[in-house]
Amino acid sequence: MSKLDLSVNIAGIQWKNPITTAAGTFSARASGEFYGISKLGAVTTKAVTLNPWLGNQTPRIAETYGGMLNSVGLHNFGVDHYIDFELPYLEQFDIPIIANIAGHNPEEYREIVERLNSTSVAMYEINISCPNIAENGMNYGAFPEQAALITSVVKKAAKKPIIIKLSPNVTDIASIAKAVEDAGADGISMINTLLGMRIDVRSRKATLANKMGGLSGPAIKPVALRMVYQVRKVVNIPIIGMGGITTGEDAAEFIMAGADALAIGTAALVMPTAPMDILGELRAVMQREGFNTLYELRQAFKEQDERLTTGRKQW
Repeated sequence: MSKLDLSVNIAGIQWKNPITTAAGTFSARASGEFYGISKLGAVTTKAVTLNPWLGNQTPRIAETYGGMLNSVGLHNFGVDHYIDFELPYLEQFDIPIIANIAGHNPEEYREIVERLNSTSVAMYEINISCPNIAENGMNYGAFPEQAALITSVVKKAAKKPIIIKLSPNVTDIASIAKAVEDAGADGISMINTLLGMRIDVRSRKATLANKMGGLSGPAIKPVALRMVYQVRKVVNIPIIGMGGITTGEDAAEFIMAGADALAIGTAALVMPTAPMDILGELRAVMQREGFNTLYELRQAFKEQDERLTTGRKQW
């Protein structure tokens, strides 16, 4: 068998493999204690805002069956701190840096991007989809027109590729994906967390101080996979798939559904080496099934899916 080639090109940026980290779940300083950060395909950093955000009140993380709930609320120290403190540390690694960006309005998104244009950031992930922020900016991911507006504003200001992070808390994610592609998005990442809730029966209170938060982990994988499949049908730009990926088999499913790259989040909170473990397992799955490239893996499902669909129509 030929040597495996897991490299991918995402919006003109070459990755050595398809694995990145999910924003809000990764710290290079902490994760670097467990594996070499440069072995990843890319790193996606925690959301950065124009000014410091304190986030939501505690408790803001809770376990639940098949995953976790969080309402951290994009706690961060602002873009100036990010430039002065976070980027210098990340620059030592031979890896593309993806900055996740959040804001209250189009002007804030634009200003953050303009400040980062001259830095080592390789790509921007535009967060318009966080389900646990009671701010107007986060509502932009719910409607095609508003998602397209943010995309257009950021695209005009950005000197790097922009990836729009989509929310699953909508009725038609494919229409929103198509809207941001038409507005100039260079890629899509999906899905963000699903809105969820837990109640402590003994205390008679919601488990999270914010009452509701974002559900992530294995429980949301079937939803995420379905949405990637639907979106791939309507867009041609790269998709970074995420949502409950915990094994190499999960990773292979997302590639088959139409993802070009993969972000690992909750799994890495449970097991810090998860990104590397999943990458190794994905290699093993591809060797077992006889695939040398991610393209071959994706095409195998696509061709089979099309044959079955055609067969059912004829029947």
